[in-house]
Amino acid sequence: MRAGPQGPSDDFLRTSFPKVSKMKRDPAAVSPINGPSSGTDRKPERILRSTRWFAPEDKNGFIHRSWMRGYPEHAFDGRPVIGVCNTWSELTPCNAHFRELAERVKRGVWEAGGFPVEFPVMSLGESNLRPTAMLFRNLVSMDVEESIRANPLDGVVLLTGCDKTVPALIMGAASCDLPTIVLSGGPMLNGKFHGQNIGSGTDVWRFNEEVRAGRMNLSTFHEAEVCMSRSAGHCMSMGTASSLACMVEAIGLGLPGNAAIPAPDSRRLTMAHMVGRRIVGMVHEDLRLSKILTREAFENAIRVNGAIGGSTNVVIHSLAIAGRIGVDLCLDDWDRLGRNVRTLIDLMPSGRFLMEDFYHAGGLPAILRMLGENGLLHRDAITVSGQSIWENSKDAPNWNPEVIRPFDRPLVDDGGIAVVRGNLAPNGAVLKPSAASLHLMRHRGRAVTFESIEDYHQRIDNPDLDVDENCILVLKNCGPCGYPGMAEVGNMGLPPKLLKQGVTDMVRISDARMSGTAYGTVILHVSPEAAVGGPLAVVRDGDTVELDIPARKLHLDVSEAELKARLGEWAKPAPAMKGGYQSLYVERVMQADKGADFDFLVGCRGAAVPRESH
Repeated sequence: MRAGPQGPSDDFLRTSFPKVSKMKRDPAAVSPINGPSSGTDRKPERILRSTRWFAPEDKNGFIHRSWMRGYPEHAFDGRPVIGVCNTWSELTPCNAHFRELAERVKRGVWEAGGFPVEFPVMSLGESNLRPTAMLFRNLVSMDVEESIRANPLDGVVLLTGCDKTVPALIMGAASCDLPTIVLSGGPMLNGKFHGQNIGSGTDVWRFNEEVRAGRMNLSTFHEAEVCMSRSAGHCMSMGTASSLACMVEAIGLGLPGNAAIPAPDSRRLTMAHMVGRRIVGMVHEDLRLSKILTREAFENAIRVNGAIGGSTNVVIHSLAIAGRIGVDLCLDDWDRLGRNVRTLIDLMPSGRFLMEDFYHAGGLPAILRMLGENGLLHRDAITVSGQSIWENSKDAPNWNPEVIRPFDRPLVDDGGIAVVRGNLAPNGAVLKPSAASLHLMRHRGRAVTFESIEDYHQRIDNPDLDVDENCILVLKNCGPCGYPGMAEVGNMGLPPKLLKQGVTDMVRISDARMSGTAYGTVILHVSPEAAVGGPLAVVRDGDTVELDIPARKLHLDVSEAELKARLGEWAKPAPAMKGGYQSLYVERVMQADKGADFDFLVGCRGAAVPRESH
């Protein structure tokens, strides 16, 4: 299939969707007691989940059909029932256009012979939710899982946008393992300020540093504020949302071209319509998530993340998704598979351009083609299109070699995600090399520690803070349990007194996450975290810390006996909240190296029809 700025071809539409056979309601054929009818040589059609609700000619069937009588009789004739899982919310600006996308999906479902039913789940808007949207990812995944399993659904379309909605919805759906397809909301239009492109997140951090250094006044800062978000859609830099949209396509859960079409572009509406048509075909083919989310698919996604200079957050979300579907994926896989993967997109925060430029240059299919031509793609991995990842991308063009670099002229020779270990991070920590400074990849420095993000905010602007450009900033108690929710505070702003001297980067270490739109030599996801007694908790001001990215080493220069003594004196901090969801979260969340999922949610529980309720 050829996919570029023109979108997927008409040939794909004509050949990818099987004709749907209508099945007249026949209680003998679909009775949950009697099972399929027999007595003929013809193999019976596969019984859909929804027929257990809508087909029986008894009291239960009466109840299920009667309360849905806003739909015509033929909605209950045995056609696939498709759930459209919508994360629209006015509190999630990135997903503000999802009402129209959902309607276009439903048109496609009806056209292909299905019966679409839209349902809401909690929406996670990173820009507004406190203390962090990540705190609620697992909660939404439970909402999605139980909504799917408890209702008469045969297949599901997941509408995802602002970044935590992507893993939350996929995690919930993976635990059910029905035919599922993801429709990303798309990036917003490029920001425009003083004749230049500005990227969401990336330039926020840059402008903030300029203000703190005294090089930008507040009036100009506020002017930039209204120039960044010019439309609905998620961040248009290669932040977490864009990285996850690329992951969706690379892992096989999105149709070709899904990742990069801008949110306001009419081709996003066309994609929504096609998604609605395709999910009906997937139900008839029984193309479930477990057939797509294979080990090979995850390996493809890891390499693609390196090629696009993708977010470190993809690591933690992919580990959680793999845990739900039952694929053995670990932190070391990210380091092994991502090494020597060339970053091929010149996009912020690692480069110059933005997602709108990426789409017009050819989008993710162009990246997949280059990886496939150079032995870095499992070509046979199946996708929701019904075709392999290679069939989807083998003819994809690259219309702009400045935005999508040729394989022999990459932006960064070794992108990927680096996983470092040592006595400061026994279970690992991560760094994004494409966004780091080359001169800091090997560095020894004196630790300047902050016990919490509040401690950091109180002290970082103090001109008397004992810090110089060679120091290493260490932030504690911002991991899954410590924040709680593992907020995106790891890219600590530099001390103003150093910014005024022209310092632009320092090594920063924490158990927190970092926005995918951010940049710098930032070590994240230190595991175990400080709040559960990891070594990070006992780093002291003045300790020497050694970072060696090529050697994958993160070392606290104190003796083993001293480290043990310090940990013996450590006291666990009091919880931020007693009772409620936050309490459950802290009690049951796993560490970052395990995906920060709840321990009781790991594994696929399937979509067995629940017991009757009437």
